[in-house]
Amino acid sequence: MTHKGYPRLIAFGYNPAMTKTPGSKKTPRKPARKPRSRRRAWFWPLFIRAALVGLVVLAGWMVYLDAVVTARFEGKRFEVPSRVYARPLELYEGASVSRAGLRRELELSGYQAGDGVAPGSFRQAGGRFIVSTRGFDFADGSEPRRRLDIVVSGDRVSNFRVLSGQSAAVVRLEPARIGGIYPAHKEDRVLVRLSDMPAGFVATLLSIEDRDFFDHFGVAPLSIARAFWVNLQAGRVVQGGSTLTQQLAKNLYLSRDKTLLRKGNEALMSLLLELHYDKSEILETYLNEVYLGQAGTRSIHGFGLGSQFYFGEAVKDLELHEYALLIGLVKGPSYYNPRRHPQRALARRNLIIETLAGAGVIEKRQAESAQARPLGITAKPSYSENRYPAYIDLVRRHLARDYKQEDLQSDGLRIFTTLDPAIQGAAEEAVASTLDRLEPAGGPSPLESAMVVTARDTGEVVALVGGRDPQFAGFNRALDARRPIGSLIKPFTYLTALTEARRYTLTTPVEDRGFSLVFENGQRWQPANYDGEERGPVPLHEALSSSYNLPAVRVGLDLGVPEVIKTLQRLGMNEPVSSYPSMLLGAVPMTPVTLTSLYQGLATSGFNMPLRSIRDVTTSKGQSLSRYSLNIDQVVDPAAVHLVQYAMQETMREGTGRSAYRYVSQDLGLAGKTGTTDDGRDSWFAGFSGDLLAVTWVGRDDNTKTVLTGATGALPVWSRFMANVPQHGLSPVVPDGVQYHWVNSQQNALTDERCENARLIPFITGSEPGARVTCPGNTGGRLRNWFEGLFE
Repeated sequence: MTHKGYPRLIAFGYNPAMTKTPGSKKTPRKPARKPRSRRRAWFWPLFIRAALVGLVVLAGWMVYLDAVVTARFEGKRFEVPSRVYARPLELYEGASVSRAGLRRELELSGYQAGDGVAPGSFRQAGGRFIVSTRGFDFADGSEPRRRLDIVVSGDRVSNFRVLSGQSAAVVRLEPARIGGIYPAHKEDRVLVRLSDMPAGFVATLLSIEDRDFFDHFGVAPLSIARAFWVNLQAGRVVQGGSTLTQQLAKNLYLSRDKTLLRKGNEALMSLLLELHYDKSEILETYLNEVYLGQAGTRSIHGFGLGSQFYFGEAVKDLELHEYALLIGLVKGPSYYNPRRHPQRALARRNLIIETLAGAGVIEKRQAESAQARPLGITAKPSYSENRYPAYIDLVRRHLARDYKQEDLQSDGLRIFTTLDPAIQGAAEEAVASTLDRLEPAGGPSPLESAMVVTARDTGEVVALVGGRDPQFAGFNRALDARRPIGSLIKPFTYLTALTEARRYTLTTPVEDRGFSLVFENGQRWQPANYDGEERGPVPLHEALSSSYNLPAVRVGLDLGVPEVIKTLQRLGMNEPVSSYPSMLLGAVPMTPVTLTSLYQGLATSGFNMPLRSIRDVTTSKGQSLSRYSLNIDQVVDPAAVHLVQYAMQETMREGTGRSAYRYVSQDLGLAGKTGTTDDGRDSWFAGFSGDLLAVTWVGRDDNTKTVLTGATGALPVWSRFMANVPQHGLSPVVPDGVQYHWVNSQQNALTDERCENARLIPFITGSEPGARVTCPGNTGGRLRNWFEGLFE
């Protein structure tokens, strides 16, 4: 029996032959098989839809990646930190420098002890130095390479010759790099161009890292296959398949995670890079981006900085054996670190040279010669991260007046400072060694110290120590420790008095006698001398040199506290000062750097001279942006300042500062002042020679008591420093309107130079004593002779 519907039913799995009929056996029915065309009918539409969606997503993702790639390449491609340099050492016959100081300067600038022939090397034999300079581009012009013959005798250059190079009477060494102002990611680099690379460098790099660089379009399937085969044969990973473009994409945009997603993005970005930019631009960017090592928290990127970091010279001056080592570091900067693992680094370098010879890039004889050379790296990096953190802190604060922080961190500026590395080293050593002697470190509240040193005539900050540990980059006491200054206020009180020549001279008797003041609220203030003694009338110069408290307060009250404050303000004090009488004994908190600025006026005949830590700021190409010239303003009568200088010299010879001559030569003329606050909480000393002004503080951070005075705490630090720095003694120039007279200061009368107690003392013309005393012919030779000698 047939039915016209059977075929349709059969198509859906119905078979009439399998139906049960009477008397027939029951047989199993096999399931009908769907036709292949029917079974796959649903797959292709779904696949096409999924593919279309995937293409849309991929296209969108490519648009996003394209924006990321072009934004970085066409904007500020690199954030280059500002570089901070010390002042350059000027060499000439008669220059002030010791053997140890010259060697230290050379080593700080990355010079290597050697033959003195290769640029950046020197040879020393006793006091004779043969130095081969590298040259340097300063803000005011370029200093070419030279080979110098320098003889140092004592603390002076006794003979100076230019052996080769442009002749010159004065030569500036390239300045030591002392630090930088880094972006948040702490990447450091020196930007270079392809034209800066030595001959053979690019060929070597591409032979090792990407031999098909100029043929592929960002990814190289054949290179991946070749690397896979080589690694399979070696049984380990010995060769990478990434192109140089892929390495650049990974370094610029991606993390180092080893995931398929990251690898896919790397390939897509590589294609986009090759699409937008030519090969030379990609290669040049790679040269500046590649990671080559670590210096503390600072990462070393690019061959320009890598060359300086490992060899202490510019990349353009590298030889084959040197740049082969740098290229070898690309594979593993930590594993092949030549300072930590020299044997690994040497083997890696020689393998690269052997590869070059095998590829015909260099001749076999050239390869053998290069392989025989030592690594040639410097024992230490040519600079470390901020050698002098306290000084860099001062530089940053001065720069903040004119530059934005983001510009300092990313524009690659060159900042030329006034720091003198030799003087800085002497200051650090004086602080550390003296504090260790006064009180070994390790207690719950150890002694701390700060020191600021300036050039007396210019106000340039040549050294700054922020604490006992000069490498500690935390609390900077030189800039931020505001402590009462004690008797360091007294020279300003007496300066205010001496400007009124009709009322006060150096021989004017002032009362060293106790008194008390009762304020409106009933509070009583009763000053006293440190030793508790009272001496009656004493000459003003003795009251200052011996640091008596009672005369200083009496003179200050007679003038009026506001007048003393005006003197401070004229000399550069910008902070508010309390007008209470206690300020006359130093109840005025100041930082060491602020106090140094005020004492600069005393050291320079009454000039308001803001301290400078920066000379020039230039772009990375040497274009001048800012030049910080000397800025001075005469604000106080130089005649009155000269009188104060005289009394401060007396302080050093007869008064509270006389112990300094246990350390320094008796022939060195000095002027200074001690300062102590209650219970020895603050020990101060400020003083100057013919060349340098230095202010020193010693105390505890928690303001607890010490057993120190200005003479037993800060003065030994100051004196040890002064003893270790070559300099000239103070020899004040007598200003117009000042005359010297022989006087008996105890009687405030003119006398004969042969008389006992005769002193040669300066007076503002017309203010000398009117009275005269005679004597039977005795002489006061000792006092007279050294006072005369101070002004010869």
